[in-house]
Amino acid sequence: MTDENARRVRGSYRKGVAKRAEILRRAVVVFADSGYRGGSLKEIADGVGLTQAGLLHHFSSKEQLLAEVLDERDSADLERLGDAQGWAFIQSVTDQVRHNTTVPGLVRLYATLSGEAVAEDHPAHGFFTGRYRRIRGLMAGALRTAQADGDVAAGVDVETAAVSLIALMDGLQIQWLLDRDTVDMPGALDDFLGRLRA
Repeated sequence: MTDENARRVRGSYRKGVAKRAEILRRAVVVFADSGYRGGSLKEIADGVGLTQAGLLHHFSSKEQLLAEVLDERDSADLERLGDAQGWAFIQSVTDQVRHNTTVPGLVRLYATLSGEAVAEDHPAHGFFTGRYRRIRGLMAGALRTAQADGDVAAGVDVETAAVSLIALMDGLQIQWLLDRDTVDMPGALDDFLGRLRA
């Protein structure tokens, strides 16, 4: 391959990567506004200047696009949480909730899709089932470590606290989406975490 051909291939690859990222950003908006079932590939394709066939060149199906949108959100969230352990991990969750107040479209997407995904035939059903299991495990593990370190009261059942913490976060997101002027997501979460402290 000549140098010129190699440059063309690299340039084409970069353009493809940039277009995939643009499609993912647009899909977040469409799925957040209309839900998975209501959001169409045509609407996403139109928003990025492609035909549906052009969009399907980058993502083989609507299901693959949805999976990548969800994976991207989770990857970014986990990266933000870092490798904190024990109580430091639990406290970093408040930072995540604070960050969520800056990305209402993503919060709406998550709330909409997690609600839709309770239907067993929804393409994201398996994703959310697995995601909740993973998060419950992470939370319970962090709470267990914090309890062993003396940061969480000895009488706290960490498995139940993990479920309650996740339920609180999801419920706060819905209330915040409906009434942002009144609901203080980080403040309510901080209050709950304070009750877990030893």
